[in-house]
Amino acid sequence: MTCTEEAEAQFAEIDLLLSMFPSEEELQVDEISHAELRAYVEGTAHTPPSIRPQFSIKLKVENPAVSITLLCTYPTDYPKVLPDIAVRCSVLTRSQQMMLHSNLNTYLSENCIGDVCILSAVQWINDNAQAYITKSVPVSDLKKEDVLMMSKKIFTRLWIYSHHIYNKIKRKNILEWAEEMNLSGFSMPGKPGIVCVEGLQSTCNEFWARVKVLTWKRITIRHREDVPFDNTWTEERTDSLRKFTGFHEVSFDTHGTRGNHMDLGQLFQFLSDKGCSDIFQMYFGIEGR
Repeated sequence: MTCTEEAEAQFAEIDLLLSMFPSEEELQVDEISHAELRAYVEGTAHTPPSIRPQFSIKLKVENPAVSITLLCTYPTDYPKVLPDIAVRCSVLTRSQQMMLHSNLNTYLSENCIGDVCILSAVQWINDNAQAYITKSVPVSDLKKEDVLMMSKKIFTRLWIYSHHIYNKIKRKNILEWAEEMNLSGFSMPGKPGIVCVEGLQSTCNEFWARVKVLTWKRITIRHREDVPFDNTWTEERTDSLRKFTGFHEVSFDTHGTRGNHMDLGQLFQFLSDKGCSDIFQMYFGIEGR
């Protein structure tokens, strides 16, 4: 299978998925990578896509009613090699998600090498996810005292740096995960990409665990702030340590050939207004002004 044939197979599979999952609630395809793939397949572009095709599929499982999201990325050689698939489900622990992901990959490697396989992955999840979900322990079933002891001892603020953040699916995930975990902060897309989250240490760590396994050119925690609580913890104490209200995506005057570089002077002013001006030098190695 030539590179062009592989690209054609990828494009045909995405088209099939779009016909089977017409709602954006079910399927979200990264528009930039899809457009580049289309141009390459149709011959209007003569070089392979610069961004790997990416999309997410949201599946609903009944009894109990929960949703499972598959985050899919095509390697250049797919379907000669397996796609990169990450599995996300809010009721599963991280170890359970890893087991589900491992067993899914085993099934695909034994049955689907050389063929497009996203629908096979969807079918396997529909057939097998229930067994993993019924083994999970809902947070509501845990003793409240244990939850407090495990997760409410330290307030954390993470300053995350990425080479760039363009992908709409990633941007949506960042917003949704921060809201799900009651984290405050902000995300600045573009080049570079910056994310700040603050809240309980356990939820900040879980946020980072989800984000870092996505496909990035480069992503790292540039700075971390940890503030231990006193003997007593309250929501009010947590809120008093926050420098941001809620979690939002921010943008400043853009420039550059692709309109993807933010005005760093405005970013410095934004950080200064939040009492975080020292972070600017940690990110960029220069003093802001």
